[in-house]
Order: sequence, then C-alpha cells, then structure tokens
Amino acid sequence: MTRKWSVLISLLFISLFAAGCAPFLDRGMQDTDITADDVPQEPSREELESKIKSNTSKEIDDIIQANFTLLDVVAGEGNREANIYATTAFTLPQLESALTAAMEPEKRSEVKDNRQILIYPEHFVTLRVSEDDKDVLLIEVADDEFVRRNYSPNFLTTYFAIRLLDDVLDVDDWGKRRTRECRTGNCYGGYTSKMYGAPGRGNTSFRGGGPGAGK
Repeated sequence: MTRKWSVLISLLFISLFAAGCAPFLDRGMQDTDITADDVPQEPSREELESKIKSNTSKEIDDIIQANFTLLDVVAGEGNREANIYATTAFTLPQLESALTAAMEPEKRSEVKDNRQILIYPEHFVTLRVSEDDKDVLLIEVADDEFVRRNYSPNFLTTYFAIRLLDDVLDVDDWGKRRTRECRTGNCYGGYTSKMYGAPGRGNTSFRGGGPGAGK
C-alpha cells in the first residue's frame, strides 16, 4: 500500500471516530416542521377541559398524558427523556388556564416568544406555539432531572431568576455549573429551538398518550 493511500485511510478513520465522539447535541434534531396535519383528531376543547378538570391524578404528567397526543420524545443526558405532546384544540392562554385550574403550579412564567413555562413538583411543563403552524400548541413535559442535566441556563433565565432555578432544582449554583458544561455544546433550549439546538430525537410517531389513555 502506498504512503498516499495510508494517509487517506488514516484520515478517514479519524473523521469517523470524531463523528462518533461528537456531543449528542450535534447529532440531535435541530429543527422540526410541525403542523396541524401532524396532530390526530381530538375531542373538542370543552370535552378536553372537562376531562382535565375531572382528572383525579396528583401528577401533572399523568393529566397531560391522558388527554393529549404524544408527538415525539427528546432523549437527553442521564437516560432522561422529555415528552412532546401537541394539540390544536387550545390556544396557549386557554391551556394554561385549564392546566393551572386542575393543578396549581409552584411557579409560572410570563409568556415570552409565544412560550410559557409552568413549574410543578418534579416537572417543568412548557407550552409553546409551533413555529411552523400557529394553530398547533406544543406541550413539553420534562422531569427535574432532565432539566438539571440538559437545559441551558441562558434559556431558562429568560423566564425565571437564576436563584429561583437553583432552589427549584435543589442544586447550589446550578446555573454556573451548567453554564460551564454548556461550553461543550451540550445544552438544550426547548423543543425545535433554533438558538440552542436539541438533544437526540426519538423515533416516535404518535405513540402512547392521547385522549382516553393514561397510566
């Protein structure tokens, strides 16, 4: 084998190795087209509001899972996942009102950039108007551990004070620690976010959840 071919093969192996070792963030979904056509037919808003109100679960993730279609799953560090649901039956204010009436969050953010975050015991719930179709409302449900290990402080401090986040996530200087970790590119700024990217995307297609389903 000539020296030229040896060098080329070596470079090829180095490239493949580097790609395999790249942060999971780089291999994840950076953008997604989500429209009303992606959301299966739902009961009316009035029916869903009634079901949400009558749900006896004490966990917000159970309430959301039982009433909305699971559209996707985001896989992050620590074998944690965030579930992405979607609905065309509600506007953001309408769903915020329905969810908080059924279960009061510990904290709620203001609406910024067509997005609002509700903090519940053990879960962060993000309501967001789809960038691709204003008739679609995305509902992201992430447990505290997913948030600790994956979320970008720069993203969350758009909605909450860093001291509040340190307290809610029960980590001293969480913001400072995550900011250092984010320098490797391993940070998440919400589903379909173009600014911060996203961890790995699951291969789900309307699996689980949905009206009538539940734990």
